[in-house]
Amino acid sequence: MTKESICPLCKGTMGPGKTTFTVDFGSGLVVFRNVPATVCQQCGEAWLSDSVASSVEEIVQEAKSGQREFEVINLAAKAA
Repeated sequence: MTKESICPLCKGTMGPGKTTFTVDFGSGLVVFRNVPATVCQQCGEAWLSDSVASSVEEIVQEAKSGQREFEVINLAAKAA
């Protein structure tokens, strides 16, 4: 088992998966569904890659500038 495949929190096995990720920016909330992530099979903690995190940040900035209060994004559908 490589170091990258061990969860730093619980030492469980990490693997590819999907998660729900929420960003509360004070005046609004963005919920991301079907976010590609590396997920611990034991504790369920998820980590986003740099490219996915950049996409999430971009969408949050759009929501802020558009003064949207609540938005749900299906990231898998947006990438297709």
